[in-house]
Amino acid sequence: MFKGTTIICVRRGKEVAMAGDGQVTLETQVIKSGAKKVRRLSGGNVLAGFAGSTADAMTLLERFEKYLQSHSGNLMRAAVDLVKEWRTDKALRRLEALMLVADRNQTLLLSGAGDILEPDDDVASIGSGAGYALAAARAFLQVSDMSASEIAKRSLQIASEICIYTNDVITLEVIKDE
Repeated sequence: MFKGTTIICVRRGKEVAMAGDGQVTLETQVIKSGAKKVRRLSGGNVLAGFAGSTADAMTLLERFEKYLQSHSGNLMRAAVDLVKEWRTDKALRRLEALMLVADRNQTLLLSGAGDILEPDDDVASIGSGAGYALAAARAFLQVSDMSASEIAKRSLQIASEICIYTNDVITLEVIKDE
């Protein structure tokens, strides 16, 4: 369980949205409220969000972007190479983070344990408020006609009302086919 963030990715129709809160916590103090934990990579075609140590996550994002470039933006191939390196490299395997990555076609959860998980449905979440955001998003998908971006944002707002390590300063990135 990572304290200090919640990231959610929602798919609906031709839209994929990833949102993350901005809170950075160190022990019992909020150190920063507006951190950007969701990024656009590969010329804006890939969304990536992280939960865990900031320095570790930044290292992983850099490496992931390098793999995306070497595989011409192929999300799965880049994810496999990153996770393989993350799990086997002596320095990287100590990194404490989780990543959510998504492109137009798929969403993947990546971990240093060697996991590359594709969710069963159209939503995935990581971090301390993941369960709250995930439950809210699943409910919105079932009972509303809200867009992916609206669901991601509102689900994160709900998580911020429950999880003390999640705030409502939200970064939202969207890939939308016209």
